[in-house]
Amino acid sequence: MTSPLPTVASRRPRRTPLPAEGSPAVPRTSTQSENIGVVTAVRGSVVDVLFDAHLPAIETVLRAGADERIVIEVLTQRDERHVRGIALTTTEGLARGTRVRDTGGPLRAPVGQSIVSRMFDVFGNTIDLGEPLRDVAWRSVHRAPPALVKRSTQSEVFETGIKVIDVLTPLERGGKAGLFGGAGVGKTVLLTEMIHNMIDHQDGVSIFCGIGERCREGAELYDAMRDAGVLPKMVMIFAQMNEPAGARFRVGNAALTMAEYFRDDEHRDVLLLVDNIFRFIQAGMEVSSLMGQMPSRLGYQPTMGTELAGLEERIANTDSGAITSIQAVYVPADDFTDPAAVHTFSHLSASIVLSRQRASEGLYPSIDPLQSSSRMATPGIVGDRHYGLAQEIRSTLAQYAKLKDIIAMLGLEQLSPPDRTVVARARRLERFLTQPFFTTEQFTGLKGRLVSLADSLDGCERILRDEFNDRPESALYMIGPISEAKGKGKPATPAAAPKPQESAHAAAVHAP
Repeated sequence: MTSPLPTVASRRPRRTPLPAEGSPAVPRTSTQSENIGVVTAVRGSVVDVLFDAHLPAIETVLRAGADERIVIEVLTQRDERHVRGIALTTTEGLARGTRVRDTGGPLRAPVGQSIVSRMFDVFGNTIDLGEPLRDVAWRSVHRAPPALVKRSTQSEVFETGIKVIDVLTPLERGGKAGLFGGAGVGKTVLLTEMIHNMIDHQDGVSIFCGIGERCREGAELYDAMRDAGVLPKMVMIFAQMNEPAGARFRVGNAALTMAEYFRDDEHRDVLLLVDNIFRFIQAGMEVSSLMGQMPSRLGYQPTMGTELAGLEERIANTDSGAITSIQAVYVPADDFTDPAAVHTFSHLSASIVLSRQRASEGLYPSIDPLQSSSRMATPGIVGDRHYGLAQEIRSTLAQYAKLKDIIAMLGLEQLSPPDRTVVARARRLERFLTQPFFTTEQFTGLKGRLVSLADSLDGCERILRDEFNDRPESALYMIGPISEAKGKGKPATPAAAPKPQESAHAAAVHAP
């Protein structure tokens, strides 16, 4: 007679409990029994491992190879004895029969005051050739979003000190803003200036997460931050483009673990900059295809929405602090209906679009005010005066954009007097919304300006009321508050005062 089948409880694989929170991911001591497995299959970055004793839990880190340099993260449990994982490092030298050790815990990131001004990889190793880390704790990169009872329900405006952003696309404290722009339009300069403004004028810390960064971009950004003097209060973590998809897929979680420490433990505001969030989705797509999952629309992974939400929902403001994120977003083929762009837009509270045309005209920051938008720009949050001025500014700039074709074909003289007035206002607004940055002082020779929201609104309101028609447009270019326009340029004499349409025509011909 055959023996009865084992019960469900006896067939359930035993999982090794995870170590306590805050303990580093170190090898087991000699008093603990090591859980050793054997590699049964290697297909690129996908590795199957056989365990006889204990089956590792999902998200557990395995180590193999010489000096245990090959790191594998468990993604699925195939059966009672086999697990399948994705390698976070190259699998060079890995073969069937290779010994694999179960670390007993997930991937961890270092946290503490000592990580400030340092550069890390996804494993928490310093890559800035500095001294070894000291006095740090290690926390799991897989953490749940803050509970609803701990979140702040108030919508607060996050002031950046940059006029065009604070007036037209205000950011949310604890929200997510998408930054759209290609090479040469000032994206890195804008990110650097935001870090500078927050560090110098707020008790905060900035974390830069490079997902799929090029080695050159990371080195140049590190040098730029150091030269600008903002490195002592920021953390940088990278997973470069030449690294496997698993490393690029987890570096965002590691950066958020560091940010959550400063928010929850030190009660400080955190500015998290991510470049590029599309590469996180792309890395997840690569991992999904390597694991053999059936792709969904346009080749993306079927779990894209869940993976992106698991990352984005951790960015939130609580009663103790806030994580404000600015994320660079790449739109494939400029198609905003692409699933990656659609899922990203659903999490953003503000969209900032950088225009190459405005950059070519010397209007920095080269933000397109007509394509940029923000959920905070409502009367209930920013107030009636701010909302009304923003709408009037957009209306004036939109009318000017429509009149540009007529001006190019027929000339400014063919416009009606009201249209000429609109053109003059719009051109003055465009130049007033430019601003010298602290991080570019050594290149431009202009001292940086930090403009409060009240001064920015006051300047735009006075321009819309035609108070500076006696001043040339150049007097409003690259200044801080509107009061600085009084000292730039010479007002014309009453006898030779140019008409608004004449000054607008002259400015249309000559560059700012």
